[in-house]
Amino acid sequence: MKPAVAYYRVSTERQRKSGLGIDAQRDAVRRFAEAEGFELTAEFVEAESGKGADALDRRPQLASALSAARGRKCAVIVAKLDRLSRDVAFISGLMAQRVPFIVAELGADADPFMLHLYAALAEKERRLISERTRAALAQRKDRGTQLGNPRNAKEAAALGRAAQVSEADRFAANVLPIVATIRTSGVTTLAGIADALNARGIRSARGGQWRISSVQNLIARI
Repeated sequence: MKPAVAYYRVSTERQRKSGLGIDAQRDAVRRFAEAEGFELTAEFVEAESGKGADALDRRPQLASALSAARGRKCAVIVAKLDRLSRDVAFISGLMAQRVPFIVAELGADADPFMLHLYAALAEKERRLISERTRAALAQRKDRGTQLGNPRNAKEAAALGRAAQVSEADRFAANVLPIVATIRTSGVTTLAGIADALNARGIRSARGGQWRISSVQNLIARI
C-alpha cells in the first residue's frame, strides 16, 4: 500500500472539542484511503481559521503534516479542499511546497491545476454571494426597513430565504465541479452520479446520502 499523511482542520477550538467536524473528515479520508490503496501513516489535527495570507504560519499542524509527508515522500490527504483553504493564493503557496495534496472528495486524479481551478471557482462564488447579500441589505436600508425590528416579519422571512439560497449556491459551487469530474469519467446517469458521490463520502446538502432527486436538484441549479 502507498503511504500517506492525513490532515484534518476545523475553524474553531469548540468544533475541535465537539469532534463532529473532525470525525466526518476522518471518516471520509479513511474510506478514500481504503478504496485507493493508501496507508495512513500519520494524522494531524488543527483548530485554526484558514483565512489570511499568513495562514500557514498560524497552522503548525499543517506545517508538521508537510514535514512528515516530505520525509516519507508521500502525499497529504484532506477530506475537502476548504480544509486546506478557501483562498487561491494560499493553495498556490501550498503547491510550491512540492508536497502532493490529494482531496478525497475530488478523487485521486485531481492534479494541482484542477485544485487551483476548484479553489478559484469557490472563491468567485463566495464573492458573488457576499456581493448579493450586501446589495440586498442596502436596498432594504434605502427603503427604510428596520432589519432588526421583530415587527418586520415578512422582511425577516425574506432575509431567511435569501440566506438559504446563498447557502445552497455555496454548496452547489463546491459539489458541481465534482459532478463534472464524475461525468467526465463516463458516469452520466443520475443514479450513477449519486452512487459515485456516496462512494467518495460526500454528504448531500442535508447531510445524508445522495439520491436521484437530490442529484437532479443540484444539477438544476446550473
